[in-house]
Amino acid sequence: MGPGEIRRIERWLASARVFLAVSALVAIWMDPGEIRFSLWAFALLAFYLAQGVIIIIFLRRRQQSTPAFRVLVHSADIVWPALISVFASGQNNPFFLFFVFVLAAAAYRWGLWETVGTAAAEVSLLWLQALGFRWGLMSWITSLAARYRLPPFRIDPTSFEPKGLFMRSIYLLVLGFLLGYLAEQQKQLRAEKAVIARTLGKARVESGVVGTLHEIASEMLSMYRARLLVIASQEMSSYRVYIGELSNGDHSSAFHWLDPSDSDRQIYLKEAPTVACYAERNGAEGSQRYALLALDEEETRIENVSPEFLHPLARKHEFQSAMMVSFVFGQEWKGRIFLLDPKLTGETEEELRFLQELVNQVGPAVYNVLLLRRLRLRAGAVERARFARELHDGAVQSLIAVEMQVDVLRRQSATKPDVVPKELGRIQALLREEVLKLRELMQQMKTLDVDSKKILGVIHDTVERFQRETGIIARFTSDLEELDMPQPVCRELARIVQEALVNVRKHSQARQVGVRLGAGGSGWKIVIEDDGQGFPFSGRFSQQQLDDLGKGPLVIKERVRLIEGELTIESNPGQGSRLEITIPQHQGAIHG
Repeated sequence: MGPGEIRRIERWLASARVFLAVSALVAIWMDPGEIRFSLWAFALLAFYLAQGVIIIIFLRRRQQSTPAFRVLVHSADIVWPALISVFASGQNNPFFLFFVFVLAAAAYRWGLWETVGTAAAEVSLLWLQALGFRWGLMSWITSLAARYRLPPFRIDPTSFEPKGLFMRSIYLLVLGFLLGYLAEQQKQLRAEKAVIARTLGKARVESGVVGTLHEIASEMLSMYRARLLVIASQEMSSYRVYIGELSNGDHSSAFHWLDPSDSDRQIYLKEAPTVACYAERNGAEGSQRYALLALDEEETRIENVSPEFLHPLARKHEFQSAMMVSFVFGQEWKGRIFLLDPKLTGETEEELRFLQELVNQVGPAVYNVLLLRRLRLRAGAVERARFARELHDGAVQSLIAVEMQVDVLRRQSATKPDVVPKELGRIQALLREEVLKLRELMQQMKTLDVDSKKILGVIHDTVERFQRETGIIARFTSDLEELDMPQPVCRELARIVQEALVNVRKHSQARQVGVRLGAGGSGWKIVIEDDGQGFPFSGRFSQQQLDDLGKGPLVIKERVRLIEGELTIESNPGQGSRLEITIPQHQGAIHG
């Protein structure tokens, strides 16, 4: 646990300590007979309450809780319930909950064996008090108080009879074991969750499949302190085999990919009766005898599994122990991960189960990286094809037409000089139009580095450039001074504005266009409206209705769908159109 979590636990324990002390004081005030009207018991409770308040103040003033401080407080918590129980009457005294509290404190602070040790210390103190009653020590203390005219102790020996004390001791030991075990399991699950989350964080599309595998393999090598990690995989469609190695000293270097031979398939991917296993050599070095612990797909132990399938691996890589786990990526890849000579710190079966769970969790993430890389490559190919088509059907064709018209003007310049100025003006307008188209393509090809701090400026510059280049009056207004918008949403929003303005220039014949950004409901809203000729339909339509009718700008609809937004189009042919896009603030499903 980190310092922050330790401090938080100590604060909760301190608050619980004060609450218990106050509750005990109230209970005794309501029924003083529980402590036989002893002023010493009231004094002990008051001291315990003051101790709890001082600990709370100390924790609030200091940023860290040292181990020595925690041990000191815990020792006082162990001694105090045994002292106060001397004054209780009967077996069901109101102070037994303090024994439970100190056991829970040990469980949350440390773990199983510390909690059992705390229970044993409590039991030892109770039996020492019972011996004090038996040897007359308590009677001597009572007479000593009477001699010096101190308030009587009025201690109760009935709770320290051997029969009752034996049962109470069993309760404390069993309760200590259960609380410690539950706390240990909870901490182990939390630690495993943290390790899996940290390892999953290594799966990034930007790193690619090889980079992701290297990061994850480095994490596993560090976690198990193994000498060597080997990943062997096979493509199911082509049966090609890929083998990569990473040794413990190569964390800063890339994977060492081997050129697989025909025998490597039998070495690394030979059929095995187990999904995960741990093998440890029996006998001298070079011996082929191994003790094998094997698990199936359900992480259940398999008995009597022969280690014969590991013999080729042992001949290629000399090792004293090895862990192996299989993986499958969709219907395309299968393989195994080998950790040679790992240093295990826990129970072997639990370590193997965790490795299997880790691979089962991380495998889909790596496969998603592979699929996303493919998708990006395909999307890039589609985008390049679209640009090529735009250039071929637009700029290239226009330039060919201009070249032909210039040639005609050259021939007519001598015989029809009055035609030349008019034709040159038309050619100039055509060239201006193609320059605008090329600039729009260049803007679309640029990688947008835009986030919530830049988005307002980027949209403002886009609208201003549109007005400057086209002559159409364009205005951008925003009701928001700053946005807390995820970067992928900012990028798509800027692209949507660019695409909408391109459509206005190409199709609307508008004289004015306005872009407005504001907040709406639980998200953001951007509105783009113009006074042009509108869409070839009339009315107000939602995105679902546009999809059903097969109408609306396809690119904008896809970009809005990508950011989980909602598009509404209102069109009045001859009077203009209005695009309204609502974007939810919660984008965790796609961009988290």
